[in-house]
Amino acid sequence: MEYRGHQLSANVSMLFTELPYPERFAAAARAGFTTVESWWPFAVPDPPAAELDAFVQSVEAAGVSLSALNFYGGDIPAGERGVASHPDRQDQLAANVRAVVAIAERTGCRLFNLLYGQLDDRWSPSLQADTAVEAIRSAAAAVSHLGGTVLIEPLTKGLNGNYPLLTADDVLAILHGPLKDVDNVSLLFDTFHLGSNGVDLIETATTLGAGLAHVQLADSPGRGEPGSGALPLTQTLDALKTAGYQGLVACEYKPTTDTTSSLSWLD
Repeated sequence: MEYRGHQLSANVSMLFTELPYPERFAAAARAGFTTVESWWPFAVPDPPAAELDAFVQSVEAAGVSLSALNFYGGDIPAGERGVASHPDRQDQLAANVRAVVAIAERTGCRLFNLLYGQLDDRWSPSLQADTAVEAIRSAAAAVSHLGGTVLIEPLTKGLNGNYPLLTADDVLAILHGPLKDVDNVSLLFDTFHLGSNGVDLIETATTLGAGLAHVQLADSPGRGEPGSGALPLTQTLDALKTAGYQGLVACEYKPTTDTTSSLSWLD
């Protein structure tokens, strides 16, 4: 499935939620998607082998390609947004990296979103920054033999606790600073988060498009499908194309109606 010259993928953690999670891969295929992505689908960082098998089998049975997968981000429903910066969660993250690599080896997934984590008063900002850098570096090393890329994502201010990465520049300061020697880490260009934080999407797409590894698409306010909010998404996608972006554009939005009906924006 394509739109304005970009191949689209379906984020099954947000689309097709009318169905049980294992059935969403087939639903995406029926809707015309050939690639899908997902948040970490398990409650724990290192689930039993049987659960990993069931996940992979759901992808394979649907005949779709898993293009992107989140690392374990803590208790997302409870409001956690990553553990990379938390010194007391590094054992969890290390175990999760092994599980993610095992899935990637079986599915061909090559994009991996590592949420940074909210700042915590138990530790100094500098310790948390150093911890996050080392966690990102370790994750990137673990997926490098696969040709994988770790994605670092800014999140919407005010909706995700004390999450310190809000703009593209916040991420680039890390990538061009302490991680400048790591070549398989990239900014995740999410139109909802960046647009909600006042980032000029068209200008940023024009400047950074050629070097981006992944794009996620949702409108703002509301995080609904394109056209449900006020962001210049068509112009942003065109700017990405003109700038040379060649990766996937993931539909990572909350449908304002049932998922199939919400895809009418593609018409």
